[in-house]
Order: sequence, then structure tokens, then C-alpha cells
Amino acid sequence: MIDYGKDLFKGTAWYYARYRPLYPASLIRHLVDKFALDGEGRLLDLGCGTGQLVLRFQDWFEDIVGIDPEPEMLEEARRLSLEHRVSHVQWLEGKAEDRAGDLGSYRLVTIAKAFHWMDRETVLDLMYRHTVDRGGIAIIGNDSEKHEPLPWQLKVNEVVAKWLGKERRAGNSTYQPPTERFEDTLAKSRYQNIEKHVLPPYAVKWTTESIIGNLYSTSFGARRFFGDDLERFEDELRSALLAINPSDEFVEEQSIAVITGMKLG
Repeated sequence: MIDYGKDLFKGTAWYYARYRPLYPASLIRHLVDKFALDGEGRLLDLGCGTGQLVLRFQDWFEDIVGIDPEPEMLEEARRLSLEHRVSHVQWLEGKAEDRAGDLGSYRLVTIAKAFHWMDRETVLDLMYRHTVDRGGIAIIGNDSEKHEPLPWQLKVNEVVAKWLGKERRAGNSTYQPPTERFEDTLAKSRYQNIEKHVLPPYAVKWTTESIIGNLYSTSFGARRFFGDDLERFEDELRSALLAINPSDEFVEEQSIAVITGMKLG
């Protein structure tokens, strides 16, 4: 596993909480039905970020725990949980493999757009031991196989590469994507009944402001990477996007893939 260092998402949490697209209601319904959720048991969300996903399950569990290694993310998560009056949630700082002794047992473990940063085999082994019988795990991410980049997305990539270079930064290194599909990794674990389900596509609407804000929420496009060039970068990207669509409206079709496994006992 690559060690990207402690600053992987440093300075991104404020933007993460405000500019990351919300998960669709169809995802919540799918997991409620898949695991027959009824308001009982405990939920654990690994790599919880600012808590946008886990807070959507506030009515479906007695207790909720979110774990993330970035303290700034957890500060935003606490703010959002207070804002939404969710009192039965606990936020823990650290990596899943380091906090195993704090975990207890869970009915459902979720990992949303974070599994690629983890020591995947170790995490799955730990989570299996902390999953109750008939409970399970859900690994969630964008399904990009059917979606070609749109012209405005290609332009964003082009401008970012001009200012930050073609290699995708990640903490103190460059990003190395997993070589194995997540469903194959999960199939090697002790979880059973592995399934991949792609939810119906849905539209996400963007503006130049939200595109830039979302970029600043990422590990590779954090504001700190631009240094003194930040204002010039923003000006160039805004001009390039508005040249594509002067109305400042950009629509993207997204699909969410959910990979699930069960602990049958």
C-alpha cells in the first residue's frame, strides 16, 4: 500500500462539505432494502469525510460512527451533524486499521469513494470481524464505465494539467490507482454473496463556481497546490468554461455503483 502521508486532504474539507454532489436517494433506498434496515443496530462509515453519506442514514440506525484520518473533515462533519440535529453519531479521527479496538460491532459498514486510499485487504478482514451476523459491507463509488468525459470536463482537465502538471498529485506522492476491481478484492475476503449494483443515472448540475469548489475538495486539486498562481488559474478556468457555455450551466450524468457483501454467520 502506498503511504500518501498525513496531508492527503489538507485544506479541502470546507469545499468538500459545500461542493461535493449529494448522494442520490436511490442509494439510500437500495441499502435500506438490501440489508433490511429497520432503525436498529449500528452503522460504521469508513473514510467518512464531512459526513454527507452517513448523516443520510440517521433514521435507519440506533448509533452511527464515522471515521476519517483528516481532522478538518471531522470538524465539518460535527458542524453538519449539529446543523441537522443528529445526536446519535460519533466522529473518530484515524484510519480504520488503527482504530479497530474502538469499533465494536456493526450491522452495516459503508465505504464511499474512499476504498482506493485504504489497505483494502486488511480493512476487509477487520470489518468482517466487526460485522454482526446477517450484516454486511457496502463499497460505493461512481460508475464511470458508461460515461465519456464531456467537453467542459476535458477542458477542466486540460487547464488543471497546465498549472499542476499531468501527474495526479496525492499527498506527498502521485496517485496510483488500484489494479484490481473492488468486487474482486471483496470476493477474496470472508464476506459472502458479493454483488455489484449500478443505480439509475441522475443529472448533476454545475456552475463555474461549483466546478472550481469541487476541484478544491479533491486530493489532487487543493488550493494550496496553486500557490501564488491561484487567482490566475481561476481566471483562466472560468474564461475557458464560459467560452464553452456562456450561460454558466453545465450538466453531468452520474451513476453510482454499489458493491455489497454479507456476513452469513
